[in-house]
Amino acid sequence: MNGVIVVNKPQEFTSFDVVAVMRRLCGQRKIGHTGTLDPMAEGVLPLLLGTATRAQDILPDSDKEYTAGFRLGMTTDTLDIWGEVKTQCESSAKREDILSLLPGFTGEISQLPPMYSAVKKNGVRLYDLARQGAVVEREPRVVTISELVLLDFDEASQTGQLRVLCSKGTYIRSLIDDIGARLGVGGVMTSLMRTRACGFTLEDAKTLDEIRELSKQGEEPENTRSLLRSVDSLFDVYEKLIVSEKQAARFSNGNPLDAAKTSLKGSAQDGQIVRVCARSGEFIALGRVDIDAGVIKVYKMFYQKDA
Repeated sequence: MNGVIVVNKPQEFTSFDVVAVMRRLCGQRKIGHTGTLDPMAEGVLPLLLGTATRAQDILPDSDKEYTAGFRLGMTTDTLDIWGEVKTQCESSAKREDILSLLPGFTGEISQLPPMYSAVKKNGVRLYDLARQGAVVEREPRVVTISELVLLDFDEASQTGQLRVLCSKGTYIRSLIDDIGARLGVGGVMTSLMRTRACGFTLEDAKTLDEIRELSKQGEEPENTRSLLRSVDSLFDVYEKLIVSEKQAARFSNGNPLDAAKTSLKGSAQDGQIVRVCARSGEFIALGRVDIDAGVIKVYKMFYQKDA
């Protein structure tokens, strides 16, 4: 199978756990995911099957959207409610106090990866070092918070919920920890739901229980195939270019196309990326326009002869 299956990851499953379950249900080994979710997080986890795994490093929409719960007045070693408590204090923050801080955490910001994260230091995962009791120096990284909205806040319990639209690599736990630190009382994440990833939403996702139930209704691989989205659904932001049978055969063998002999004639822009598809609808490859040469070159091949 080649394509995308969008899973609604449950709590207490790692992203690799989900991949392992889906390998069995799909009867396929070649499955990858588009971005790790913490074990206690839930939500959208697009899985790449077969030739779709080739898209992993070139996804055009790498932004993520989350709904995150938080509590003020405490900190933990993991920056979330499931970690070991480090500090606790009385917090009397007002909704207006939080709202006044949010613009400062919007746009490009510098963020320190948490010790309990998959980031590597000298080839070792930070969470492995943290489990040994080590705290090491980490390099701040620049991330982008496009939207940061306070959905609700209860002043009595000092708990609330944020909606965050952010770039790949953003740690929501760190964001909440930083907000708590700015308020002077500390803060921890209490829940995390990823509501969008790679252009897919919760409405597009199926739970593992739903997928298991579907697999019981007949031949497992065939039933899970009904959930499969096309590989080129990952690249909907790019224009689709339909080519002739001869052009499709040429391009699938890695040869460039004459841009003047395609529908891009006269409108192509240098460096433009397009989805090249056969008239049958089959997705062949991503192509990139080279204006100087007057051609469309193969950018990433997805055609598979034995598919």
